[in-house]
Amino acid sequence: MELCYQLPVLPLDRPVPKHVLSRRGAISFSSSSSLFGAPDPRQLSQRRGAISYDSSDQTALYIRMLDVRVRSQVGFEPERRGSHPYLGVDFRTLHSRAESAGSIPARRIRRLFSFQRHLLSSRLLRGAPHLNTLHILDEDYCGQAKCMLEKVGTWNFDIFLFDRLTNGNSLVFLTFHLLNQYGLIELFQLDMVKVRRFLVLVQEDYHNQNPYHNAVHAADVTQAMHCYLREPKLAQSLTSFDILLGLLAAATHDLDHPGVNQPFLIKTNHYLAALYRNTSVLENHHWRSAVGLLRETDLFSHLPAEDSLGIERQLGSLILATDISRQNDYLSRFRTHLDENSLCLGQSSHRHFSLQMALKCADICNPCRPWELSKQWSEKVTEEFFHQGDIEKKHKLEISPLCDSEANTIASVQIGFMTYVVEPLFAEWARFSDTRLSQTMLGHLGLNKASWSAMEPEASGSSEEGESEPTRATEEPSSRALSQGSQES
Repeated sequence: MELCYQLPVLPLDRPVPKHVLSRRGAISFSSSSSLFGAPDPRQLSQRRGAISYDSSDQTALYIRMLDVRVRSQVGFEPERRGSHPYLGVDFRTLHSRAESAGSIPARRIRRLFSFQRHLLSSRLLRGAPHLNTLHILDEDYCGQAKCMLEKVGTWNFDIFLFDRLTNGNSLVFLTFHLLNQYGLIELFQLDMVKVRRFLVLVQEDYHNQNPYHNAVHAADVTQAMHCYLREPKLAQSLTSFDILLGLLAAATHDLDHPGVNQPFLIKTNHYLAALYRNTSVLENHHWRSAVGLLRETDLFSHLPAEDSLGIERQLGSLILATDISRQNDYLSRFRTHLDENSLCLGQSSHRHFSLQMALKCADICNPCRPWELSKQWSEKVTEEFFHQGDIEKKHKLEISPLCDSEANTIASVQIGFMTYVVEPLFAEWARFSDTRLSQTMLGHLGLNKASWSAMEPEASGSSEEGESEPTRATEEPSSRALSQGSQES
């Protein structure tokens, strides 16, 4: 099979032009796999696979989910065989909300006010000097964002405020700043234009319609990863290559997340589940999407081919470690190393393992943030869960654990998640890195859990039975349910 890297790849939030759709080879490459329909090139328009490579190629898989609505507008019919009817729904609009007619003018006004900030953001990333401007308010916003970046290593960093100050470009600004702060751009001789293009494409490939799994979450995880990389035990041992991998993995760890979990993809016969054989489906997709963007932007094209492939493989190893279904495996291995005092950061394999654990902590660190931030994340992830549950009810599918809004509350979901997933992980991390930051995180975790526990009796008291189903579910949650319904499913 011929891989045509020169073909244009469109950002996910832009409509696909009709002239591109007419070039069927740019939409879906020919594959011998029956997962993507008949191999006849004339029937490629009927396939739902978007841009993809053959599943047997373990170094070049790259999946892009295109807008189903656009394809239906130009006369393409969805594939019928072996697919659940729900697959006709566009994942990118799964969590979108219908806006009233009255809200459109206000949105246009906000766009006008933010246009100057967008220009300033572009100039800053290009390194161009600021031009004299009459928009003092916009200059003030840009100045506030710069001030926040000076404190990017603090644990109470407000990523929501930073996202507003950067006009929704928190992931681009934050990651670019960290790459430059660590001296990685100069050290690895990276082209700044390619770096910026890569980061912009990464940010665009996150679905902002998702309440939780969006670019702001990726920026938050990247900021947390930066905090962990600064911990003495890691800072003294990690190489610049390790730091580069850690930041890139954090920024791309949920790339192109559809806003639903793996069990949902499996039971709806989604092509991603079939492609990755129901194993770490989302994590494999995030990794392959990141590899696709690295190759599309030629970010590491100046490096030897062997080094570039090595970066892709190790990036995948880090992203795959965020699979919550493998939580116990990583935690047991981490605990064994600590018990036997056998973790030697002088070895590259042990440093890589410590990066995997750091990324896992960063990925689910929301309960360890200050209450004002943690509460917002809890509400967002639960909203995403419950919306998936509503879709499952609508299509008469089995409701996934923690996704039933009638049987769960935000408090019950968070208490169970903190107790059985977050606390064990961060307790071991504190053993590994017994610092002020670790104690701060554990302190916030305890306070946040107590706050949610204080809310739960109120919900239980309103129940006619005196003890609601969410409370009982919190007392005896199954590990399988928490694995399937956790934040990173």
